[in-house]
Amino acid sequence: MEYNTERNRLVISEYGRNIQRMIEHAMTIENREERNKAAKAIIGVMGQLNPHLRDINDFTHKLWDHLFIISDFQLDVDSPYPIPTRQTFEEKPKNLSYPSSNIRFRHYGRIMDAMIKKAIDWPEGQEKDALIEMILNQLKKSYIAWNRDSVNDDVIFDHLEKMSDGKLKIDRNMKLTHVQVENQNRNNQKKKKRKSSKRNHRHKN
Repeated sequence: MEYNTERNRLVISEYGRNIQRMIEHAMTIENREERNKAAKAIIGVMGQLNPHLRDINDFTHKLWDHLFIISDFQLDVDSPYPIPTRQTFEEKPKNLSYPSSNIRFRHYGRIMDAMIKKAIDWPEGQEKDALIEMILNQLKKSYIAWNRDSVNDDVIFDHLEKMSDGKLKIDRNMKLTHVQVENQNRNNQKKKKRKSSKRNHRHKN
């Protein structure tokens, strides 16, 4: 009887030990033409065992890569695709680069910061004035959504001046859109007061 501890380690367990043995046998075939035939036959069986891989792009390419991986890159056959090496799979992926630009007011978000930079480059005129007004109103909405408290329009004007480095002309007589403040803390306090008043009323009675 053969125990698992006595067997070779399965390189890709999804294909099972029989596929691994077939590949190991193919590596012992001296005739290259016969070895190529054996490799193609093994690829066919691998595809039947893992039909879910058919949904992956370059399905056959993936099977050939797995064939060489299981053989520990020792199988010498003619592949229809570039033959991978151990370094191909051991190479670490490159680190993703993240935006390094600093945002002065994070609660406004990076999109608003980008819109302000675009507005700076716009030619002077009615369209630019309309864009500045739209940005101001959006800043006010974002401020209230973040702080859950009312805000004076002058504060928003100041923020836009700082975010644009003073490059946007702002009409401080402009009236920004009124934004309804939804303060959850205040609502909770009102509910607590109502409950406490009801309790006091019951005790008195």
